[in-house]
Amino acid sequence: MNGNVPTHPGLGETNELALELGELLDPVVYRPTVGCVVPAYNEGESIAAVLDSLLMQTRLPDVIHVVVNNTTDHTVEVASHYSGEQVRMTPSGPQVTEVFVHDIGKNPDKKVGALNYGYALVEGCDYLLGVDGDTTPQPDAVERLVEEIESDNRIGGISAIYSIDDSALKGPMAKFLIAGQRAQFAAFNMQNLLKGRNMAVLGGQFSIFSTEALRAVMEDSHQRTPWVKDSEVEDSLLSLQIKSAGYLTKISAQARAHVGGMETLRALDAQQVKWNFGAIDLMWPGQRGDTQGQPLHPNLRLRWFEHLSMVLNLLTRGMFIVLLVGALMIDAFVFYAWWVLPPMAAVLLNFRVAHSMMDRGRNDYLFALLIFPAELYMIIRFGHFLRAWTKFFSRQQTDNWAAQAKAERGRGWSYLYPFLIFGVIVGIFVAVWAQIDIAVRSDILAAGWPILGVVTLAQTAFMFLKIGKRYRGYRA
Repeated sequence: MNGNVPTHPGLGETNELALELGELLDPVVYRPTVGCVVPAYNEGESIAAVLDSLLMQTRLPDVIHVVVNNTTDHTVEVASHYSGEQVRMTPSGPQVTEVFVHDIGKNPDKKVGALNYGYALVEGCDYLLGVDGDTTPQPDAVERLVEEIESDNRIGGISAIYSIDDSALKGPMAKFLIAGQRAQFAAFNMQNLLKGRNMAVLGGQFSIFSTEALRAVMEDSHQRTPWVKDSEVEDSLLSLQIKSAGYLTKISAQARAHVGGMETLRALDAQQVKWNFGAIDLMWPGQRGDTQGQPLHPNLRLRWFEHLSMVLNLLTRGMFIVLLVGALMIDAFVFYAWWVLPPMAAVLLNFRVAHSMMDRGRNDYLFALLIFPAELYMIIRFGHFLRAWTKFFSRQQTDNWAAQAKAERGRGWSYLYPFLIFGVIVGIFVAVWAQIDIAVRSDILAAGWPILGVVTLAQTAFMFLKIGKRYRGYRA
């Protein structure tokens, strides 16, 4: 005996063959490529936080292109500190990405031009991730978006769930305005989540797009680039085109991102007027510029509903003020107990919206429960709404992008126009009302209050229906 362990003849060869066969049978796991494009205009104060949040992701983008355009601050200098290859340890192991910073200088197409410049750099990737220069995603946001868009080839794009970070606000005005915007985002998010997660607008703040879908849009619409400068809301137009090309547009169930909020009335007015104007431009029949109105497009049904709701809310509040002032002027005001139902329903609905937020806080609950903040914010929104429709019908050739940038720099007084107009209208009404015969005033009040009561009761019933709607585990 030689002390060697006896072996079965051919066993080594069999094991090697089994290993080779196992490698052949083991499916190759393909990792889709994600090219991230960050259009940046004067984002020197926020771009570092954006890049830090992207480099802290559980799933890094394969490449990150910061496209700086028309900037006059230190955005390029700050972003350049991140240039080059970046290695990060993630839960699934080390991952590598590379950051490029492109200063394209003066760009007449602004954000649209920056996005198209970025698309040309990442069109070979499977997906384009668009991130605004003031948006910070949650650590798992990219991973969640990739998982969701990979799960269904019909999806052309997915938007994250947006909110605004309110942890470092200073001053009552900023806290009030951000609370209103957070409530506005939450209501919009939940509305889309409950409609089969179908998203009418893939917001450019943090959305992922299939490059295959973008190529289909360019072919179907005879465009050289995915984004075009004809619309005030380039993300809304692209979302319509993706849908028209046969793809789905969705809101994520889990991916979240904090976007930049407007902390002054001036900045909020410019942003909201631009958004409303762009939506009207897409909704209205006919042709304006090179963008054809598509009033019956499925992605615009929610927009029509929102605008009609604003009209109804504006009319009921306007009627109430007129009738209340008129009644007080002739000592004919009578209070009825059922009048507490509409504000009670509004408070309950606002509370439900606040409670649906993932990162809800004290300010969100106070905004909902105190009645006055939410009502005041609604009145401010009426101003934005009326200004946008007035600009549209007057066919003003205004650069709303430039107007928003100007407002964010603290310049311009357009945001005061609705308040001045409201004051003038109230003054005219009081003057005219004082000249009308007392009998005619009584007849107007007698007819007006019942009409207002019926409309208000219908609105209240609708609010209670929304309050009772199940959220199916979703968080806004």
